[in-house]
Amino acid sequence: MAGGKPAGMPCVQLDEALRCRLFGHPERPAVCGSLAPHAAMCGDTREQALVWLTRLEAQTAPP
Repeated sequence: MAGGKPAGMPCVQLDEALRCRLFGHPERPAVCGSLAPHAAMCGDTREQALVWLTRLEAQTAPP
């Protein structure tokens, strides 16, 4: 996304099933490839994962 993705907004590259359209392609942003999911991040539900991602976005947002 030009200029970065705002916190709380889904990436424009997600399809209807919330899968990345760029996964496995060289044009996929490096930041996406560097985000390695783990059990603490994913939780047991989509909602738990979104809470973790929301915290991460807030912690890494520019001032």
